[in-house]
Amino acid sequence: MSAANTTASVVIVGGGLEGAATAWALGQRGITDVVVCERDTVGGGMTGKSSGIVRCHYGVSSLAAMAAVGLEVFEKAEEIFGTDIGFRQTGYVVGVGEANVENLRKSLAAQREVGVQTEEIDAAEVAKMWPAADLEPFAAFGWEERGGYGDAYQTAQAFAAAARATGIKIRQGTTVTELVVDGDRVTGVRLADGSTISADTVVVATGVWSKPFLAPHGIDVPISVHREQIVMIHPGEDLGQVPVFSDLVSLQYVRPDVRGEILFGNSDLKELQIADPDNYSNRVDSDFVDLTVDKVGTRFPGFTDPAITSSYAGCYDVTPDWNPIISRGPLDGLVLAVGFSGHGFKISPAVGRLVADLVVDGHSSDPRIPESDFRFTRFAEGDPLKTRFPYVGAGEMR
Repeated sequence: MSAANTTASVVIVGGGLEGAATAWALGQRGITDVVVCERDTVGGGMTGKSSGIVRCHYGVSSLAAMAAVGLEVFEKAEEIFGTDIGFRQTGYVVGVGEANVENLRKSLAAQREVGVQTEEIDAAEVAKMWPAADLEPFAAFGWEERGGYGDAYQTAQAFAAAARATGIKIRQGTTVTELVVDGDRVTGVRLADGSTISADTVVVATGVWSKPFLAPHGIDVPISVHREQIVMIHPGEDLGQVPVFSDLVSLQYVRPDVRGEILFGNSDLKELQIADPDNYSNRVDSDFVDLTVDKVGTRFPGFTDPAITSSYAGCYDVTPDWNPIISRGPLDGLVLAVGFSGHGFKISPAVGRLVADLVVDGHSSDPRIPESDFRFTRFAEGDPLKTRFPYVGAGEMR
């Protein structure tokens, strides 16, 4: 018996964080004839590997605004979703050396212009929050009282549950093998069982798998897949309430974890570790352990008896300018939400809303977040989306 063909107004390929956020946002706009096709389970890909930092500190104003939108949703998560999404409002501090003071101040001012609550604070205030840290090398600090961290997997589940409640169908264990194309228009998707879902719009939110998925259709998304390693450390003492700390001197970030550990990530991303997302080591390399010990030991000499408790790795889908593609595609009826380059968690609510705007209206409904910033064609046009206030040595993630 052959599989039945079906129809929908919108098909979303990928049930990770961005696909689930898009389904949620479409449901909020009353667009409920939507099918999400996820080959595994919701949030089962790289979503669960996110370090979950919540910050609005971006030199690209549209990204800062998207992060501010995300923060507002995270703060009201219990009210919006009726469940805990793992958001913990610890605050977020970023420290820079002398060479980056001027651009830090310009960036903070630009962030405030798009509604971010952020300010400069002095070393004495940071020392109260992070008494174990050596703050000597820093020349200035930015502070977001409303920052913190969250859980991307729980957030994806909340988006999906809220979407289902509006009548949107989320089909797990459903692999999309290709787009169905008629001339210069996408008319649906074909599934692994041979059936098709016809649709007016197809949203591709396939993360690190986007390039091979789109390539057979002549769509070359400039995405490289980069392996990112994470180490969990027990500091050997109860740190109490500490904020997320982004150290742009030694290029590292740490955040507290609910179990009393801290999560360490490396911010030096000048050289990518290219990886196969279906076949990469989930264990940290020995040289990364050495790097962790060196960086954490240097920055946090006050830890009494630090010990590595666990580690893992995930993959980023990285574009040449380290910013996402959220755009109508080169074929009619196609919308791309790919290439999130490590920013995806904190901006996910805004991503969902922008994709919903593109599906329904063709343009952004938020003047702070022009859809042109994230257009697919910007790379071919030689017009990448770059921060106005680059940090020496740490430009990739800002």
